[in-house]
Amino acid sequence: MNYKEIAQETLNIEAQTLLQASKNVTDVFDKAVEIILACEGKLVVTGVGKSGLIGAKLAATFASTGTPSFFLHPTEALHGDLGMISSNDVVIAISYSGESEELSSILPHIKRFGTPLIGMTRDEKSTLGQHSDLVIDVVVEKEACPLDIAPTSSTTLTLALGDALAVCLMRARDFKKSDFASFHPGGALGKQLFVKVSNLMQSENLPIVDKNTKVKDAILKISEGRLGTVLVTDEDKKLVALVSDGDIRRALLAENFSLEDEVLKYATIDPMTCEDENMLASEALILIEEKKIQLLVITDKNKNIKGVLHIHTLIEKGIS
Repeated sequence: MNYKEIAQETLNIEAQTLLQASKNVTDVFDKAVEIILACEGKLVVTGVGKSGLIGAKLAATFASTGTPSFFLHPTEALHGDLGMISSNDVVIAISYSGESEELSSILPHIKRFGTPLIGMTRDEKSTLGQHSDLVIDVVVEKEACPLDIAPTSSTTLTLALGDALAVCLMRARDFKKSDFASFHPGGALGKQLFVKVSNLMQSENLPIVDKNTKVKDAILKISEGRLGTVLVTDEDKKLVALVSDGDIRRALLAENFSLEDEVLKYATIDPMTCEDENMLASEALILIEEKKIQLLVITDKNKNIKGVLHIHTLIEKGIS
């Protein structure tokens, strides 16, 4: 049995379903978007079985892209949770056949509330279709299932149409990356848009030495600081240089090297610094990578040291 061919056939069937659906989108879609945009409450998504699983995913997508939404299981609705729906809400009910018993049972109650109902079904004349103010057609010519029974193409189409609704709503609301990050503060995008240098920089127990410090003492400070670098300051405690363990190793190769030398002899004078601790950490990472450095010193405009940011810290915190 050639499983590769079976997989390709499945994908082709579902791809053709989506392609055909894209050609059949009608003004009903515009009306659905307008109804949801006018909603003063929440978008409630409901469905049973596979349709319910698709509905739960869509509710999560709507909620994270600027449309307050939640999923309500019809069975739970029949046992008290129907009170979660109000006349200010909009309901999207999903049932391919339009005759799911549990879903059909709550439809009259939804209509009694005067709540706008958008049905996603293959049959406008079904129970769901007749109760709906608007029907989004999810009919498919063929399920990808070889028995043409298991919901495959139909669930893929329903999911894609729901995603299309969400994208339309995002466009209508001018939903931006910063808005998305607000709903995902712990995600990668949230870290890129919200985590600042001040949130990650080390400001205490910094390895700082005076410019007249001997190399042997600077080496001890490097070991204590665990940053692989010491910050060198002048008599006014202002930053003048950096010395890394790499600088020391290279200095060892010099014929006239001495542990009694002043550390400033082997330092990087006037190193790269950042005066904006409110800079995004992701932008700081770009700066560090462009300058091919490992440690970025945060100072004020007068070169007073406020903290340091190590590339390892950025990586560990998932900044990219």
